[in-house]
Amino acid sequence: MLLIIDFGSQTTHLIGRRLRQLGILVEYADGENAAAVMKKLKKAGNMPMGIILSGGPASVYEKGAPTMDRAVLASGMPILGICYGWQLMAKILGGKVESAHHEYGPELLTHQENIFKLSKTKHTVFMSHGDSVTKLPLGFRAFASTRQVKNAAVVHKNNRYFGVQFHPEVDHSEYGLEMLRYFAEKICGEKISEFQLDPKEIISRIKDRVGDKKVLCAVSGGVDSTVAAFLIGKAIGKNLLPIYVDSGLMREGTTERVRHIFTKLIKADLVVVEAKSRFMKALKGVTDPEQKRKAIGKLYIEIFQEEARKHPEAGFLGQGTIYSDVIESKGSKKASNIKSHHNVGGLPEELQLQLLEPIRDLYKDEVRELGRILGLPEEMVMQQPFPGPGFAIRIRGEVTPERLQQAKAADTIILEEMKRAGLYDRVFQCFPVLTGAYSTAVKGDARVFAEVVALRAYESRDVMTSRWADIPYEVLQTISSRIVNEVPKVSRVVYDITTKPPATMEWE
Repeated sequence: MLLIIDFGSQTTHLIGRRLRQLGILVEYADGENAAAVMKKLKKAGNMPMGIILSGGPASVYEKGAPTMDRAVLASGMPILGICYGWQLMAKILGGKVESAHHEYGPELLTHQENIFKLSKTKHTVFMSHGDSVTKLPLGFRAFASTRQVKNAAVVHKNNRYFGVQFHPEVDHSEYGLEMLRYFAEKICGEKISEFQLDPKEIISRIKDRVGDKKVLCAVSGGVDSTVAAFLIGKAIGKNLLPIYVDSGLMREGTTERVRHIFTKLIKADLVVVEAKSRFMKALKGVTDPEQKRKAIGKLYIEIFQEEARKHPEAGFLGQGTIYSDVIESKGSKKASNIKSHHNVGGLPEELQLQLLEPIRDLYKDEVRELGRILGLPEEMVMQQPFPGPGFAIRIRGEVTPERLQQAKAADTIILEEMKRAGLYDRVFQCFPVLTGAYSTAVKGDARVFAEVVALRAYESRDVMTSRWADIPYEVLQTISSRIVNEVPKVSRVVYDITTKPPATMEWE
């Protein structure tokens, strides 16, 4: 077992997920209670074999920044510090950390010494930091650097301390898993084994928790809510009551797809709630992204309260929440709130339903793999995800009926052309954003001052990091031409080529 000390990184849980892939158990602790957790584990005869210090959003010198007891460093165990975790280790041990050389996104890492025994000594890693270690503590030496950061990877061989400024846990860091494996296996002495997702275990936990009560299950037609509903249905059968709220904010054909899923694939008494006008009323005059998300979340809860009153025998509300939703909504004590997901944040007491989220600790690629194991069709497992708030967060500014139709029309064009070019299945998501910015165009020899539409298309596995998709110019040209010709009041199309980090998947 390895101990992960959480300093609030968006990817702390992802470190544990990567170790889980290697068959390694993990325990989590905050910096403040890490020493106490270690004592407790030792007393129980389960002392960890190594420690990983996570990243975090703070600066080590700012007031109230997370810290840890020096006893952690004096434990004699191997320690790997990642980003903030490395900076904090350096500060405590007498090094110097400064606000310099900001790096967000992919950077080329060059190894001067192949400490991790990798097959390549030049490869891409993902960075997300504003501070860096400019003076090494005594006994450390650098063995890898980027174009800006000399001390991008360091080692103290005698103490078995390692520090990396990048994030090896994210999918887009090449050889990241290999580095974590080397630390766990070769430095800490962990035994590596293959991990397999087990739906039977999840189904059994649902059975034990729910008993003979009914579950109102929020479904959207997406892979997350479908897999969650399928697991719940396997556990409780006819006591599953799927509810689809037709907000009018989803892609064309979503209602029909939901009906197909819950009449053909999962035999259940589907309830479809028509609520288009209610959502438009709730969004009237709202322009702030967070307020939009909260208004949508509030209305969803109101609707489920109404449905819950119709089913007093129900004891649970099932949701397809996954871990990326949780962490972006400030899922740990020291994490930043990136955006408020409508399905995260708890339920009002008057709803009197317990939350049931069977895939809450999983990532998108794990959910898809679970869907395959459960026997769901590949086209359903691999369909592009769509946000719960729908087009509302792809329209910058107020959501009006006219702008909603513009967004839907542009979206249809993008999907048609990506599928025609054989690219739809090669990207994680592709969609338009009505930017709220306006530019001059010439249409029919006349001046037009109209809105700019941004095209967002990217590759990802687990939603935690992404790269923009390399779409051929001719496909981009076709999409652009069709949108400016077929969607009213659009002046031009731009292509968003920003990675995550620093950008998020959605604009709002």
